[in-house]
Amino acid sequence: MSQVKPHSLFTDFDINLFKSGKHYRLYEKFGSHITTVDGEKGTYFAVWAPSAKSVSVVGDFNYWIEGEHPLMVRWDSSGIWEGFIPGVGKGNIYKYKIQSHNNDIKTEKADPYARRCEHPPKTASIVWDDTYKWEDSAWMKKRKKHNALDAPYAVYEVHLGSWKRQVEENRFLSYHELADDLVNYLKEMNFTHVELMPIMEFPYDPSWGYQITGYFAPTSRFGYPEEFKELVDKLHQNDIGIILDWVPSHFPEDAHGLGFFDGSNLYEHPDPRKGYHQDWKSLIFNYGRNEVKSFLISNALFWLDQYHADGLRVDAVASMLFLDYSREDGQWEPNQYGGRENLEAIAFLKEMNEAVYGEYPDVQTIAEESTAFPGVSKPVFSGGLGFGMKWMMGWMHDTLEYFKKDPVYRKYHQNDITFSLAYAFSENFMLPLSHDEVVYGKNSIIGRMPGDDWQRFANARALYAYMFTHPGTKLLFMGGEFGQYNEWNFQGSLDWNLLEYKPHKTLQTFFKDLNKFYTSHPALFEKAFTNEGFEWINFGDSENSVMSYIRKGKDPKNDLVVVCNFTPSMHENYSIGLPEDGNLKEIFNSDLKKYGGSGVSNKKIIPATEKEWNGKPFSAEITIPPLSVTIFKYNR
Repeated sequence: MSQVKPHSLFTDFDINLFKSGKHYRLYEKFGSHITTVDGEKGTYFAVWAPSAKSVSVVGDFNYWIEGEHPLMVRWDSSGIWEGFIPGVGKGNIYKYKIQSHNNDIKTEKADPYARRCEHPPKTASIVWDDTYKWEDSAWMKKRKKHNALDAPYAVYEVHLGSWKRQVEENRFLSYHELADDLVNYLKEMNFTHVELMPIMEFPYDPSWGYQITGYFAPTSRFGYPEEFKELVDKLHQNDIGIILDWVPSHFPEDAHGLGFFDGSNLYEHPDPRKGYHQDWKSLIFNYGRNEVKSFLISNALFWLDQYHADGLRVDAVASMLFLDYSREDGQWEPNQYGGRENLEAIAFLKEMNEAVYGEYPDVQTIAEESTAFPGVSKPVFSGGLGFGMKWMMGWMHDTLEYFKKDPVYRKYHQNDITFSLAYAFSENFMLPLSHDEVVYGKNSIIGRMPGDDWQRFANARALYAYMFTHPGTKLLFMGGEFGQYNEWNFQGSLDWNLLEYKPHKTLQTFFKDLNKFYTSHPALFEKAFTNEGFEWINFGDSENSVMSYIRKGKDPKNDLVVVCNFTPSMHENYSIGLPEDGNLKEIFNSDLKKYGGSGVSNKKIIPATEKEWNGKPFSAEITIPPLSVTIFKYNR
């Protein structure tokens, strides 16, 4: 039997950084690392377990016998156990057997820093390294331009397990297969970015990946870590950015996970009022503990460093910010100032964003945050949380509620569809139509639309075109682009057979063209987060459910005039005010016949006249198609 040899990757400086919560590359030290010591090949193991009386590595190399390979505790009160085991190498399976000082409790845990995990329902960690050779250097050099706040963001949100399946074999597509199928589809559809629902290892499929046990391992459901790198690489080679969902808000109680790790509340807050999530029956990280803070920030940087991610969409930020989130009176304790804000979580989020942008200024962090908490996407130095963008949940809710209504009633709800512009520039907003909106009886996007089939698809086109001309970046959950009728089912594939039917095929064509139009017109993205990029023409025509506005970029020559009609009535000789003289040319119309529309359009150049209208010095008379968004440009 090979003995455990003393060995360490930690310097005194590493330990000091770890204890002070400032070590952001812990994955280079903790976990299992294949190496050579005294001429012998083997694996170095390191785990944080400060309440442990003993820690041993058990695995397929020692018949899972406790005590065969005991690790040694460091002398510096860091709580780190470590050691080198000769002969253990790539592919060996292992866990940590921990006996606690706390009532001699024994736990058997997966490695929190494992780079690969067994395929669920198995739960062990796997010793792993890879020598993947990246071929995305061209993207990495120029991605600052693609990921900038004045760049177009048309994001396709994907759940890898249910986007498309291998039907004959009744299985998931592999990362390798997705590197062809998904990448080709994104490119064909003109999306700029893809957002993946959590791909970190998770034990329970119905959690959709939001209950993570392997924070440093891409899930083995779809293949090896290097195959996930291949998927990212292929995306980058096709000029598509990748955003990963990241979940620092909670983690599951599974026996092999982070919970009660060394017989104590190590990663979770010991007070259940701060450490237990009633909504998700999960545990909440102790954001005030320095070592936990280092773990989480190291994890954020890991995916940017090792997997070349272009951004992190941070899940459930609202639940982190407030101590009373989803709690009744008496179930939470105010902070030291008597408020409901979770000061430790707020400090953590600021530090995380500073670390991410300090190391990777060419990526974005995006907050899923549903409250009016101020400054979510403002820089930390000016008092904000430091995120690059924030999901605009109010816009999403109001817009879907509006479009659900029969058009005959929409005139009474004009304020619902225009209200978002009252606060559109208070944050750097991303407009999301996400997975959460097409589950649990909420219906699909197309299923929400009122009227007969023609009206449903016309409504969907109008919704999407309104979304893409509204200030902010864009996100659509998979299936919405071709009118998936059924709610999303994580256990099956999208209903790709619908594309055999013309309404779905034409909606897909429309979305492809809409993405292309958006990404090729700077007025729609260059000033997406400032009121300089938007000007109302008329938001008050509630009788006709029509609204019109101008979108502006850095060059006035690129300005666009947008007219939205949210009823099936066509309007001829409809006057709109204009800020300057000139001729208008229709350049986009959601009602074209090729999209399944009625084909009403403005075929001729429309001259402006010096007649004041809508408070503007000039005006023009246009034709407005039914249930449509029409976009004009000055014909200079």
